[in-house]
Amino acid sequence: MTSPSLVNQIEAVGLKIDLIEQRVAQALAEDAHDGDITSKATITAEQISKATFTARKSGVVAGTLIAAVVLEQCGLENYQLLVKDGQAINAGTELIKVEGNTRAILLAERTALNFLSHLSGIATLTAQWVKAVEGTKTQVRDTRKTTPGLRELEKYAVRMGGGTNHRMTLSDGALIKDNHIAAAGSVTAAISNVKKEFPGVEIEVEVDNLEQLKEALQTGVDIVLLDNMSIEQTKAAVEISKGFNTKLESSGGLKIENAAAYAASGVDYLAVGALTHSAPVLDIGLDF
Repeated sequence: MTSPSLVNQIEAVGLKIDLIEQRVAQALAEDAHDGDITSKATITAEQISKATFTARKSGVVAGTLIAAVVLEQCGLENYQLLVKDGQAINAGTELIKVEGNTRAILLAERTALNFLSHLSGIATLTAQWVKAVEGTKTQVRDTRKTTPGLRELEKYAVRMGGGTNHRMTLSDGALIKDNHIAAAGSVTAAISNVKKEFPGVEIEVEVDNLEQLKEALQTGVDIVLLDNMSIEQTKAAVEISKGFNTKLESSGGLKIENAAAYAASGVDYLAVGALTHSAPVLDIGLDF
């Protein structure tokens, strides 16, 4: 049972405690299975220790609250969260201190580090992209290219890094892609069908060329996704879209090295799947 104070902190940042408790329980069961035989053989059941989660590299922290749920599910209630999610930290920064049963600390260690390092890695990479487009109106946002079962947590980590979330599920908005257009017959037909079936829903349509963009703009669509367009094509798309109340999002071919150039073109969003599917973990360790 998660402590009320921790539940309040988790809900305050927009996360669901039930989901986190479930994911943590699954991760601990996956790791422990029939118990930690090494700790049972080498450590007495009564031994007490102090330990600290410490960043080995600089970055942006995310996942301290999830790590705290891990500690509590392992029976560890005497801990301190020394930093807040979203905080930029240096190598050597102490993140969490815990005191309690030694076996319990070692049981919690890997699961807590897996969540903490993974989510901090996403937040750190997101912060790098956000910094790359600093000074422009462009927002960096994620995709649905997430780890199965961890989408809500990974998108939370994106927010902690200063990024923006795209839709969480297929029900949150319509994103008409090339296969939808092919099935419907045209850009206009696909958009018309969505408006008829789900009036009022936000609609985004993917286009491969400027002619499709012009067609989409005439429908009054909310957002146009510019798929794999060069910087020059993107600049042209921004010019074509002037006077229309439609936002533009660049996707495909984006690298942190060219993020500033795409942002300078005037697009509203950069869709970066790498934030969640390719972020390296932030090196964090636990030391007694």
